[in-house]
Amino acid sequence: MTTTHYTGEERRKRIFAIVGASSGNLVEWFDFYVYAFCAIYFAPAFFPSDDPTVQLLNTAGVFAAGFLMRPIGGWLFGRVADKHGRKNSMMISVLMMCAGSLVIACLPTYAQIGAWAPALLLMARLFQGLSVGGEYGTTATYMSEVALRGQRGFFASFQYVTLIGGQLLAVLTVVILQQFLSADELRAYGWRIPFVVGAIAAVISLLLRRTLKETTTAEARQDKDAGSIAALFKHHKAAFITVLGYTAGGSLIFYTFTTYMQKYLVNTVHMDPKVASYIMTGALFLYMCMQPAFGALADKIGRRNSMLWFGGLGTLCTVPLLMTLKTTTSPVLAFVLITLALAIVSFYTSISGLVKAEMFPVQVRALGVGLAYAIANAIFGGSAEFVALSFKNAGIENTFYWYVTVMMAVAFLFSLRLPKQPAYLHEDH
Repeated sequence: MTTTHYTGEERRKRIFAIVGASSGNLVEWFDFYVYAFCAIYFAPAFFPSDDPTVQLLNTAGVFAAGFLMRPIGGWLFGRVADKHGRKNSMMISVLMMCAGSLVIACLPTYAQIGAWAPALLLMARLFQGLSVGGEYGTTATYMSEVALRGQRGFFASFQYVTLIGGQLLAVLTVVILQQFLSADELRAYGWRIPFVVGAIAAVISLLLRRTLKETTTAEARQDKDAGSIAALFKHHKAAFITVLGYTAGGSLIFYTFTTYMQKYLVNTVHMDPKVASYIMTGALFLYMCMQPAFGALADKIGRRNSMLWFGGLGTLCTVPLLMTLKTTTSPVLAFVLITLALAIVSFYTSISGLVKAEMFPVQVRALGVGLAYAIANAIFGGSAEFVALSFKNAGIENTFYWYVTVMMAVAFLFSLRLPKQPAYLHEDH
C-alpha cells in the first residue's frame, strides 16, 4: 500500500493534525502521571503513617480509583466524539484535566483539614480519570483517521510518543525539582509545582486543539447508530471483546514497567529515589523513541503479527526480567532490564490505538475504542500498583510477576483473534 495518492498539501495538513492532536495528548498525560511520580513526596501530607509502604498503598489506591472513572469517560466522550465530532470531545477532555490539576495543586493537607484532604484528592483524581477515560479513545481514533495510508502504524505511533512523553516530562520535572529542592522542601510544597505547570500547559493545549480539522462527516454524526452503545454491542460485540482481551494485558504490563517501576526501584530494589528517577527518565526517553520504529515495523509485518510478538515475548520474559531486577544492585543493569521490557511493550503501544480503531466503523469507532480500552485499563492498568504493593505487603511479591505473565498469555490468545486484514479504516481516504 502506498501514499502516492496524497498531494503535498494534503500530507502537510494530515501531519499537522497529528502533531496538534498528539501535543494535546502529551499535556493530558503529563497532568495525569505527575500524580504517580510525585506520590513519594506528597503521600505523607494526605496519608499520615509510619510505614512508607502503607502510604504508597493509599496513594496507589487513589490512583486506581481515578481509573474507575475511565469507563464512564470512555463512554461519555466516545459518544460525544461519534455524535458531535472528535475535535469537540478532545477540547472538553483537556479542559477537565486542567481543572483537576489546578485543584490538586491547591489542596490543603491532612494536618490542615483532616480527612477532607484525602477525600478532596480522591474527588480531583476521579475528575481527571473521567477526562483521561475520554482522551485515549478520541485521540486514538482521530490520529488513526488522519494518518497516511500505508504508514498508519508509523504516524499513529505518535499517540504513544506523546503519551510516554507526558510520563517522561512528569518524571523529568521531578528530577529537576530534586536538583533545586531538598527532600523536606519537596514534601512540604515542592510536589505542588508540577500540578501548576500541568494546569497552565492544559490551557495552551486547549488553544492548540481549537485549530484541528474534524475528521467525521455530518452524515456520519447524524447516523442513528452514531455513539450508540446498543449498536456497538449488537453489531460489534466480538470486536469489543477482542479489544478488551488484549488491552487488559497491555495495560497491566505498561503500568508495571512505567509508573510502578519508580516505586519498585525504591521500595523493593532499595535504590535512592534520585537514582530511580534517573533510571526511569532514561528508560522512558528510549521507550518514547522506540514507538515510531515499532510502528513502522508493524506497517511492514502487519498489526496482527506485532501483537502476537508482544503477547508471546511478554509471557516468556516478564518473570525473568522482574526477578533479575529485584536482586540487582547495579543502576546500569536495572536500566537495561527496564529498557528491554519496554521494547517488548512497544510491539503493542506503538499501534495500540490503531489496532483498536481498525476494529470499528466510523459511527461507533471512538465509543468502541474508548470504552473497551477504559474498562480494561481501569481493571488491570489502574490497579497494577495497588496489586503489586498489596502482594509485597503480604510478603508474596513474586506472585505479582506471575499475575502479569498470565495476563500476557491472555493478550496473546486474544491477539490470535485479530483479522489479518482489518474490516474498517483501511479503506478510508
